Amino acid sequence: MIAQDDSSAKARQPQKPRKPTTRKKSKKRSGSAQLALIIAIIAVVMLCGGFGIFCLHSYSGPAKWVHIPEGSSRAAVGDSLTSALGSGEANRVIFLWKLMGGDAATAHGAYRIEPGTSSLRIARKIATGAQTPVKITFNNVRTLDDLAQKVAGDMEFSATDFSKACSEVLPGYGFEDARQYPAAFLPDTYEAYWTESARGVVEKLVGHRNSFWNEGRRSKAKALGLNPVKVATLASIVEEETGKKDERPTVARLYLNRLAKGMKLQADPTVKFAVGNFGLRRILNKHLSVNSPYNTYMNAGLPPGPIRIPDAATLEAVLDAPRHSYIYMCAREDFSGYHNFASDYSTHTANARRYQAELNKRNIK
Repeated sequence: MIAQDDSSAKARQPQKPRKPTTRKKSKKRSGSAQLALIIAIIAVVMLCGGFGIFCLHSYSGPAKWVHIPEGSSRAAVGDSLTSALGSGEANRVIFLWKLMGGDAATAHGAYRIEPGTSSLRIARKIATGAQTPVKITFNNVRTLDDLAQKVAGDMEFSATDFSKACSEVLPGYGFEDARQYPAAFLPDTYEAYWTESARGVVEKLVGHRNSFWNEGRRSKAKALGLNPVKVATLASIVEEETGKKDERPTVARLYLNRLAKGMKLQADPTVKFAVGNFGLRRILNKHLSVNSPYNTYMNAGLPPGPIRIPDAATLEAVLDAPRHSYIYMCAREDFSGYHNFASDYSTHTANARRYQAELNKRNIK
């Protein structure tokens, strides 16, 4: 018998059946996983996109101020936002503000919200305390109480706080008594944060006034025999005497002439101030006899302080008043607001008679 080759014998042996392949199932599972991943990515993108739209939503209302008082709770912060912006916009801002930490103490302040500002930006302003400066503007102010009301209307502190701050701060700047305090301020527009203290604002205002009174202007005042407070006092009379800005330098020189001659100013506005009635249209003997340091018909020289807060242009009108010889003035009989001026009493008397006749004709008492 011939021996068979082992390899041939092995070749003829029956082979074991192969297990069925799983490649197709693996491909199916892989495709399902990829689809799930794609769906998840799309969901995240949509979620992020929706949140982005939520964050970047623009405020479409009119410009508004949001005021958050000191000591507000988180709920009170939300109430302030809702009151200013409406519930829809406020809810978005409150949600984002809380995500950022939502500290009520930091939110204390005033924030100007302009149309087109995103909810995210509004929330960030509140969260970081990035206040908008407040503009403090005043002009045509007569008394310190009027100024206190005006300034406090734009700030968190009260008019009483402002008046108290004046009494605490101004003596340190050389203002001897409260009657001089109106000379510490200049009508203008100032910026401050709503949360700034009354003392801080008074310091800011008097600092601006002191900047105006540079060495050159102080030298001009000294040459006139005046100091800054007295210039402001005279300027306040000039402003009350005439509303015509082009006439103020002439009026200022007239009063300077009277001071130089030792004459009483006899300025009607000081009598109105003494009486407490700036609406008087006709000054009578009973008004002229009022016992007051502001009555320049009874007292020589300047009053103890300004009768209003004069603006910088009127201070300049006093300092640069053109020279002339007038010592008398009387309102024009045409009621134009201008005056007739005179260097001698007879001319002044004629001017006064014409004006008095017109007052009688119009039955003005």
